[in-house]
Amino acid sequence: MYPTKNKSTKPKPIIQPIADMGILIRFDTEDACQAFSRVILDSGFKWILDTVPAYKAVAIYHNPTVISIEKSSFELKSLLKNLEIQTQTQNLKTVEVPCCYELGADLDTVAKLKCLTTKEVIRLHSETEYCVYAIGFSPGFPYMGYLPKKLEGVPRLSTPRLKVPAGSVGLTGIQTGIYPEQKPGGWHLIGQTPNLLVDILTQYFAFDIGDKVRFSPISKGTFKKLVGTKLK
Repeated sequence: MYPTKNKSTKPKPIIQPIADMGILIRFDTEDACQAFSRVILDSGFKWILDTVPAYKAVAIYHNPTVISIEKSSFELKSLLKNLEIQTQTQNLKTVEVPCCYELGADLDTVAKLKCLTTKEVIRLHSETEYCVYAIGFSPGFPYMGYLPKKLEGVPRLSTPRLKVPAGSVGLTGIQTGIYPEQKPGGWHLIGQTPNLLVDILTQYFAFDIGDKVRFSPISKGTFKKLVGTKLK
């Protein structure tokens, strides 16, 4: 499940149609998926409307009045056949996210579930570097992986919260993520960032797919000083 780094490989994708408006291409590794996503944006295929990578798959959408699903599939297969993807990770940027773990409503619960102390949960979560593998659920919500082994396997809440505060840092399974706005949610919350992650009016989005992310523990006092500021 972990990305394969620093290898040059011929991609061996699985290509599937998405109705008549798109194609889903599945790769063996997350790195290959992200690398191909960058290449396809520079391919010159004017029929592409949107490209949406997520973990080991990328969806490519087109206008069926411009090109048929058969023709677009043929062109993509030709590109893949002659393409050697360098799967060395090429990240857009590294983002440091201040996180007040004292505001994690489920921090104690997670510690008990994993037979750890709260300090150990904080250390494990903040010492790990994550990659943004997908963005979805709500605008700007980053799905990041992978959690350290000792934090893996925390289930979703049996009853989702109706209101998760904006900036809440949660985890479940092998992933961690941040709620950019107040939303219902079922992940266990272990902290909260004071920073603004999304501003629709100015088209500000803190994260892009491929970004590396690290969490930096902060106090409640520092949290209050940083409320509403943008991530650097």
